[in-house]
Amino acid sequence: MTHALRRALARADQGKALSEDEAAALMGARGEDLVRLQSVAAHLRDLGSGDRITYSRKVFIPLTMLCRDHCHYCTFAKPPARLEAPFLTPEEVLVIARAGRVRACKEALFTLGDRPEERYDVAREWLTSRGFGSTLEYVRATAINVIEETGLLPHLNPGVMSYEELARLKQVSASMGLMLETSSDRLSSKGGPHFGSPDKHPAVRLRTIEDAGRLAIPFTTGILVGIGEDARERAASVFAIRELHRRYGHIQEVIVQNFRAKPGTAMAGAPEPEDEEFLAAVATTRVVMGPHVSVQAPPNLSDMTQQLRLLDAGISDWGGVSPLTPDHVNPERPWPAIESLAATTASRGKALRERLTIYPRFAGSPDPYLAGKMRAPVGALVGDDGLAVEGTMPEPASWQDPEVTWKPRTIDLTFAKGSEAGLRADAGAVYGGIPAEDAVTSAWAAREVVPERLGAEIKEALRLAERHRPVSDDQALALFQAEGADLDALRRVADGLREEAVGDVVTYVINRNINFTNVCYVGCRFCAFAQREVDPEAYTLTLAEVADRAEEAWADGASEVCMQGGIHPDLPGSFYLDLLDAVKARVPGIHVHAFSPMEVLNGATKMGVSFREFLTACKEHGLGTIPGTAAEILDDEVRWLLTKGKLPADTWEDVVRTAHDVGIRSSSTIMFGHVDAPPHWVAHLRRIARIQQDTGGFTEFVPLPFIHRNAPIYLAGHARPGPSFEDSVRMHAVARILLDGVIHNVQVSWVKLGVDASAAILQSGANDFGGTLMEETISRMAGAGWGIRMTPEEFDDAIRAIGRTPAVRTTTYDRIATKTVS
Repeated sequence: MTHALRRALARADQGKALSEDEAAALMGARGEDLVRLQSVAAHLRDLGSGDRITYSRKVFIPLTMLCRDHCHYCTFAKPPARLEAPFLTPEEVLVIARAGRVRACKEALFTLGDRPEERYDVAREWLTSRGFGSTLEYVRATAINVIEETGLLPHLNPGVMSYEELARLKQVSASMGLMLETSSDRLSSKGGPHFGSPDKHPAVRLRTIEDAGRLAIPFTTGILVGIGEDARERAASVFAIRELHRRYGHIQEVIVQNFRAKPGTAMAGAPEPEDEEFLAAVATTRVVMGPHVSVQAPPNLSDMTQQLRLLDAGISDWGGVSPLTPDHVNPERPWPAIESLAATTASRGKALRERLTIYPRFAGSPDPYLAGKMRAPVGALVGDDGLAVEGTMPEPASWQDPEVTWKPRTIDLTFAKGSEAGLRADAGAVYGGIPAEDAVTSAWAAREVVPERLGAEIKEALRLAERHRPVSDDQALALFQAEGADLDALRRVADGLREEAVGDVVTYVINRNINFTNVCYVGCRFCAFAQREVDPEAYTLTLAEVADRAEEAWADGASEVCMQGGIHPDLPGSFYLDLLDAVKARVPGIHVHAFSPMEVLNGATKMGVSFREFLTACKEHGLGTIPGTAAEILDDEVRWLLTKGKLPADTWEDVVRTAHDVGIRSSSTIMFGHVDAPPHWVAHLRRIARIQQDTGGFTEFVPLPFIHRNAPIYLAGHARPGPSFEDSVRMHAVARILLDGVIHNVQVSWVKLGVDASAAILQSGANDFGGTLMEETISRMAGAGWGIRMTPEEFDDAIRAIGRTPAVRTTTYDRIATKTVS
C-alpha cells in the first residue's frame, strides 16, 4: 500500500474531509485496502439510510433515439435509417405508461438523444408538422399527457438544457437528470470517447447541473467508469458534483456506472473496468459525497456476486428498475426481477423499499423543489415516510392548475422602524468589511492605486466625456475611484451632460406600487420581503383587492400602477393575465407597469409558452411596460451569491430584448453595494448600453443602492452594509457618462436614499425623481427608512429647492403637466 493510499484510508476512517488527491488515491484501492474502504463507505451509507436500500419502479420511455452527438460507446443513438419513425407518438408513449400503471410503476423515465432536430431534417420536419418547435417542447407535451392520463411521475433525461428550458420542464416533472460522466476535457479531444459530441463537453454539462440547482430541481447525475479516464480525473468528476451539491443542495443521487463495451461501436474493443476498480470508484464516491446523498449503481450491469459487493461498497439505491420495459441504453442487460433484487438486498441485512423518482427529502419539503402543478401528482403517490405507497396505483391526480388553496388576505404592512436595531444589533460593525467569499471584490479592495496616475486617468476620462467621446473600461474604473476634487469634477461633468440631454426639468410620475403577493420560493439572499406560504406575514391579494387599489390610485391622480410580486409556487401563469384584466376592467385608462423579467420567466414557463408569446398576450391584456428589475448585477458569479435561483444574466437580457421587440418598453436597473465591485458595474453598464443601442426600448436607468439592514446575506456576514453616499453619487454620475446619448433619463431612488441625498444626486447627473409610489413595501421591508409615499407637492418643493423645474411625466416620459416656480 502506498503512503498516499494509507493516509487517505486513515483520514476516511476518521471521518475527515478528503482532498481531491486523497480521493484519487482511494480510487486505486485493491484487495484488503478495498475491503477497508468498503467498510468505511458502508458505515457512511448506514448513517444516512439505515437498513433501507431503495429503488424506483419505472417504465423506460425512449422518446427518440436520434441524437446530434456521436459518443464512441453508445448504441442508444441511431441514425434515421435504422428507425421506423423519428419519435414515439403521443399514443405510443401512453401505451407504455398505461402498461406500467397496470404493473404499479410510478416513474416514467424519459430518455432521449440531444436536440436531434439540429442534426437531422427528418426530426425537425416531424416536430414541425405536429406544431412543435423543438424536441424539448415535445418532451413537455408528452410528459403532461403521461401525468394526466396515468398519474406516473416523469423523470426527464433530455440531455443538455438551458436555464429557461429547465425552468419550463420543472413544471411537468418530479425530478430530472443528466449524467456528468466525466469532468475531463481530455476525453472530448480527438481520439477521446466524446470527440464530436458537443453536448458532452464537461463545462456544458456542469452548467446544466448548476442551473438545475439554481432552480431547485431534484436532480440525478453521475460518472461513467472506464471510458478512458484515470483515477485523478475520476476523483475530479465526483468532486465537481459534490461542489455543485454543496452550493445548491439539489443532487438527490449520484450514479456510478460501469462502462460496458458494445459490438458495433468505436469502443467495442476497449477494456471494461475491472471489478475492484469499479468497486473502489463506488466506495470513494460514497466517502466523498457523505451519508445523505444517495449513491446508485445499476443492478443490470453487474451479476449477483457483484451486486452483493456493491452493497458492501456503500450504495443506497438500485436506481430505476422496470418490470415491463428494457433498459434501452443497455438492451443486452435485462433488469433483474424485483423479487430477486429484494432477496439479494436482504442477504446483506437490508430491506428493499420502493421510492418515487423524487427522493423523500425533496418530496417531504416540496417548496421549492416541486412546481405547484406537480404537488398533487406526487402527493397521490407518496407515503408519510416520503417513499412510495406500494401497491395498486390510485386514480391520476389532476395536473391542471390546482384549486386555489391559499386564502387571499391583506395584512398591515406598516414597518415598525424601531425593531431593526434589535434584529441586526452591531452587525454593521462586525460585518462591515469586504466579504471574504467574493474574490473579485476582495481583489479590487486590495488593488494598488497610484494617486498621480489615477488623477491623470480621471481627468482624461472627464475630458473625453465632456466632448461626448467614449471612455475606456479602465477610464470608467478610474471614475469609480474619484474622490475630493476629482469627485466634484465628475459631478460637474455628469450634470453638464444631463443638462444637454434633458435640460433643467426634473420629472416624476404619480403612481402606486401594488405588491400582489409576498409568497416566494426563489430565495434571494438580499430580500427581506419574501415569505413562505406558512409564514404568518404571508399574503396574496385577491383580484378584486388589486383592482380596488388601482382604482384608488387613479382617483388620487395616478397615471400608473406598478405591479410586482413574489414567485408564488401555486399561482398559475395565467394569473398574470388575470391581474391585467382585473385592473384594466376597473380602470381602463391607467398605465400598467408590471412583471419583472423573473415574473415573465415564471409566467411563460408555467404556461408552457415562449417569452414572446407570453409578453404578446400580456400586451393584449393591457400591459404597458415592464420594470427592468431582477437585474441586480448582470454578472452570473455575483448574482448567484445574491439570488440562488434567479434567472441568469443572459436570460434577463433575452426577456428584455423580447419585450422591446414586441413593443413593450422597460426600465433598466442595477443593485449595487453588496458583494460586487466597480469592474462588475462597468460591465453591467456596458451591457445595458448595448441592449439600448440595439432596441431603443429602455425608458430610464435606475441605480438601486443595496439596503442591508434586514437582508439575510448581510446579517449572515457575507455582504457589505450597502454603498456609501459617495458610491451612490459616483454610480449615478458614471452611469450618465457611460450611457450618454443612449439612455437620456437617470433616475434616483428616494425610497432607498432619502430626499436630501436624492437632491444632491440630482445635481450629479440624474434627472428623474421616480414615482410617488403610495404603497412602497419591498425596500421598506429591507430596512429603508424613508417612508412609503411622496406627494407631488413634496417632490415639487425638493426640486425647486435645487433650482430646477418639476414636471409630472408618464411612465414613458411624456409630460402630463409642467409646474413652474411661482
